[in-house]
Amino acid sequence: MTEPFLGEHVPNDVTRFSERIRPESTPVLSEMEAYAHREGFPIVGPDVGAWLCQLARINDATRVFEFGSGYGYSACWFARALPDDGEIVLTEQDAENLDRAESYLERLDAADLAAVEVGDAVDIASRYDGRFDIALIDIEKYQYVDAFEEIRDSIPPGGTIVADNTMSAGRDVPDDTVDFDALLSVLTSEIDDLRRTSLPEETRRHTQGIIDYLTHIREQSAFETTLLPLGDGVTVTTRLR
Repeated sequence: MTEPFLGEHVPNDVTRFSERIRPESTPVLSEMEAYAHREGFPIVGPDVGAWLCQLARINDATRVFEFGSGYGYSACWFARALPDDGEIVLTEQDAENLDRAESYLERLDAADLAAVEVGDAVDIASRYDGRFDIALIDIEKYQYVDAFEEIRDSIPPGGTIVADNTMSAGRDVPDDTVDFDALLSVLTSEIDDLRRTSLPEETRRHTQGIIDYLTHIREQSAFETTLLPLGDGVTVTTRLR
């Protein structure tokens, strides 16, 4: 068994508990998880992935847009819940990652669901019309507000925008991209400006992106947001009207 996909601020026992009750990963998903551990590639992990699948089932989703797909891990979880005539739009800057995503989806007999787009996710979203039942945002954190604004009118009442890394995110070490303590200090008004912290400039930029996003979505009267405290923290924003 691979090591659990622990968020830095989610207790180990919670992840162990979740592991015992969530659906098991398929062999393909387990292979993808092993690849992520081996290569240090950030993915949402099986606890969040299983929840994304369930969200798609609850919403009777037929169409999903992903802002940032990596090598297709979250898309493979979504694919388990979509009908045969469904669609997942995968976006990614790295063409090799999308080639890998297509290969995994093909092995799951889900290749026909995928529309694969190389490039900037926000720009790609602007070229798509019609309804999306779910959008997943998992790109550069300072792009989150732009992603929300680009997709919001495509989300129907009852539809959902899911944003990953809204508690923490790490690349080389935990929280070197999004700093939880700084987030909490601003959200609880202990400080009013990240420039008062000693965060590195890049960490401050991404952390500020999450602050801007959380502030922005709370101001949207047509949407309601809650937190899913698994992995690196996922906010779930549902369109009310």
